[in-house]
Amino acid sequence: MDNSSLLAGESVGRQLNDRILILQILVAVFFCINVLLIVTFFQKECFYTVTRYILFAVALLSDSLILTMSNIMFIMIYFRFSMPIGLCFIFCFVLSMYSSVTPVTLTAMTLERYVAICMPLRHAELCTARSALHCVLIILLLSLIPCSAVMFVFLSSVSLSFFTPVQNCAIDTFLIHTWQDHVRSAIYQLYFFVMFTVLIFAYVRMIKVAKAASGENKKATRKGLRTVVLHGFQLLLCLIRLWCPFIEFAVFQIDLALFINVRTFNYIFFQVAPKCLSPLIYGLRDEKFFHSLKYDVLYGLFKRNH
Repeated sequence: MDNSSLLAGESVGRQLNDRILILQILVAVFFCINVLLIVTFFQKECFYTVTRYILFAVALLSDSLILTMSNIMFIMIYFRFSMPIGLCFIFCFVLSMYSSVTPVTLTAMTLERYVAICMPLRHAELCTARSALHCVLIILLLSLIPCSAVMFVFLSSVSLSFFTPVQNCAIDTFLIHTWQDHVRSAIYQLYFFVMFTVLIFAYVRMIKVAKAASGENKKATRKGLRTVVLHGFQLLLCLIRLWCPFIEFAVFQIDLALFINVRTFNYIFFQVAPKCLSPLIYGLRDEKFFHSLKYDVLYGLFKRNH
């Protein structure tokens, strides 16, 4: 190998290292924002007794967990670290489950906005703190189904000796049959088809209400419509993430360096980015939540300085 090839390889390595550093900064920033929002949520009773804020907190907790775990897995794969298969199994199971929690929660939040705008007289009756807790249990159950379908097949197909080796941790390790990946993709596609159907239905009905509304009601309805649109954009990014493994596999057959670049791009835009939109949609756009957050931050700084 000549010197120019070595320099090119070192240049690619430096670029990738810079990207990894930038990625860690982005993940840390959004993780800190999520933590601030979660602390604000638990500090005031007016938040943890209202359905939409409870669902928002569930989305924040899920996003924070996914950001942390997916970032750890990304770094381990990038630097080729290994872990026991048993620990990797638990890691991938939790990550797969909570990857579904966010989009299912977004759908529930869309339905809550639909009830608030299109059925205002029944909103207080339907959207109580008790019903929100029941909704959280349903969200966790629905999120458990896709990953369970893959993991239970894996557990029934391998012996205990499979769990002893140490190797790189990735979800692909547990896809021992080709049809497993097809089943997983089919379940996810069905989920997102249902979610988008609910989203479009709610959006169309809310548009009709917006046309008939006036004054403050019209303003609140338009804000609800923007929230639903942002939810739709989040769900679209989550849906595109399902196609990323197929794209990465095709690129891997062409060039390794291009594969690493594509995988890094997919991780940033279709794994990290959707998880960073929740604070914007409900945390920073919601006046009550934003004022509480600003008060907590400023009061904390003022108290520290004095």
